[in-house]
Amino acid sequence: MLIPVRVLGLAGLLLLPTAGGATTVPARPDTTRLEFLGFQAGARLDELNAQVQRLGGGLLRCRRSRVDRRVMECRAALREPALGSLVELWVSAIDSAAGVITLSGLVEPDQLDAWRQALQERYGRVGPRVQGAQSMLQWVRRGRMLRLTWRLEASGKIASVSLVDGRVLDDWARARALVRRRDSQAGNPPRSARESD
Repeated sequence: MLIPVRVLGLAGLLLLPTAGGATTVPARPDTTRLEFLGFQAGARLDELNAQVQRLGGGLLRCRRSRVDRRVMECRAALREPALGSLVELWVSAIDSAAGVITLSGLVEPDQLDAWRQALQERYGRVGPRVQGAQSMLQWVRRGRMLRLTWRLEASGKIASVSLVDGRVLDDWARARALVRRRDSQAGNPPRSARESD
């Protein structure tokens, strides 16, 4: 009986890492999941609502579309010191999954620089695209897109970050096309015409 106990004790000592030999490498952040301030396209509405509240906002207010009951438009306002000023949040969700998220507001120049730097450190440097007075940086990963856009207006610099989940939008478009095809085969008028009655 003593031999098995000694064997277990020796095995345990052999499996312990040595003090000087163990090295760890910090995990690299997952850059395939595009996010900004904890918001991710494709996230569920309850997750987004929790993030809004973590950032000092109220409840996410949502309205269901009259044309497509699967679609909800949601809004919230955030007041968080890291955001600098009031930031408006808009979400277009399909079946409670965010297809498009936009955060927008009047920003200080250093705030915009901090947003740009944080995004480029996480997702890599990209060249800005300029159209008239508007500039943007864009990243695309696995069917998702993140875009930082800014422009100068009379009231100051306006910046927005948009997160788009192409898979959510593509699934919605396919489902709508299938319903239209079924309706036309059955001789039914398009849904938008029926729902406006």
